[in-house]
Amino acid sequence: MKKILILIVILISSNVFAHMDHYKRYNKIEMDIFRNGELIGYNYYFFTRKGDETIVTNQIKFSVKLLGATIFQIEGYGEEKYIKDQLISYESKTLQNDKEKFVNLVFDKNKFDVKGSSYSGKASINNIVGNWWNHKILQTDSQISPISGSIKKQVVTFVGKEKIKQYGKVYNVDHFTLKSKDMTLPRDKRLDFNIWYDQENFQIIRVSYSRMGNWEYRLKNFE
Repeated sequence: MKKILILIVILISSNVFAHMDHYKRYNKIEMDIFRNGELIGYNYYFFTRKGDETIVTNQIKFSVKLLGATIFQIEGYGEEKYIKDQLISYESKTLQNDKEKFVNLVFDKNKFDVKGSSYSGKASINNIVGNWWNHKILQTDSQISPISGSIKKQVVTFVGKEKIKQYGKVYNVDHFTLKSKDMTLPRDKRLDFNIWYDQENFQIIRVSYSRMGNWEYRLKNFE
């Protein structure tokens, strides 16, 4: 138990400060989205830089079909803007089954001012926008939905070290679970993820969860 706690402390303390510097070699991260083993879409992240400013744009699109009919689909775009390590703004627009969702977030006097389709108000700057490019999602106790702006408290637990194979590559990873702190939430509102993280390259390799089927986000390529 002590070894597990020490590993988590080292992971957190070594990654908190030079965060955006960890991604300076990446211009693009591509993730495929699977449901029940079938490829249904993608989630891409693009990095652009100018001086101390880094902009991360997010494109996501997938659709679930049953007997040839589309029963669930999402298409969205988001943009995170950082000055050094500080998130300055985040904007997203998402079409979910023909319903528009959005987030407009700005950094304001050591707080985030959030206007979203599910929540509007202030939020602590300890929150992370819950996108899968960002390993700091494993180091915080609260996240902001990248689709609707809702704020969810979370508990991250280290499971163990593993070796996984994906797209012909073998990764040495740390396996974590990420769950809602409030387990009284309706099941479809809870966070309940398994996450495999490559600490050497600061990359989330795979994410899995179960909701209307078994879902996986798999790192396919990066540049």
